[in-house]
Amino acid sequence: MTIGTQMVHWIEELQSKGRRTFTRLHAERETGRSFIATQTALRRLKEKGRIVSPRKGFYVIVPPEYRAAESPPASWFISDLMSYIGLPYYVGLLSAAAIHGAAHQQPMVFQVITNKPVNEIRVGKVVIQFSMARNVDLMPVMEKQTETGFMRIATPETTAFDLVRFSASSGHLSNVATVLSELSDTINATALAKIAPLVQIPDVQRLGYLLDLINQNHLAEPLANWLKSKKPRTVLLYPGEKKDGALNKRWHILPNIEVEVEV
Repeated sequence: MTIGTQMVHWIEELQSKGRRTFTRLHAERETGRSFIATQTALRRLKEKGRIVSPRKGFYVIVPPEYRAAESPPASWFISDLMSYIGLPYYVGLLSAAAIHGAAHQQPMVFQVITNKPVNEIRVGKVVIQFSMARNVDLMPVMEKQTETGFMRIATPETTAFDLVRFSASSGHLSNVATVLSELSDTINATALAKIAPLVQIPDVQRLGYLLDLINQNHLAEPLANWLKSKKPRTVLLYPGEKKDGALNKRWHILPNIEVEVEV
């Protein structure tokens, strides 16, 4: 049996066991072939569209129904990929919002939060975009079942804060406000307030301002109560823009840009 045929049979056996990913070292050990022989077989399978490699040494099996897209969805392999990279993670921002039902604007990329810089990953039509936050391990998350197992996703409350913290990756503040409006029914006010100590005070100010803007005062009120003891400084609603607009005394926010919520 040639190494190519042996590798195909081995991959088919993995699939029969429900496995969708593997590493080069795993393939080398299981097939008993050399590094060069394994690499050659894997390269040929990549060229045929049978597997993709989001990261050097890490492979994802592409089932027939995803051959045209050249990759299965990122949700199929994100947990295995982040485990291979060795970084904590959770699915966040617009990707998490869509999972929670805020699907006004379907994200074009799969968005992940981790604690170190990771370059954007492209495999076929799948694009994974990473944002960095040092408190990844502290932010509340939940497990979501996928077609191949489970993945970690931000809770609705964590998603709300992250949309503000990473507004540039969330379509900027008008889109953030629109998504928050759709997400609001799933947000728990008490759980939201418990996250306030985990983020920077300006993030609390900006989120509270936006929640008031979309008439979600019951969600904003616990944040306002928490903020009272912090003596916050005045901050711009959108950092870096010119300073104009009347001061919002409740949130100590200068609304220096106009936020429009799409209905």
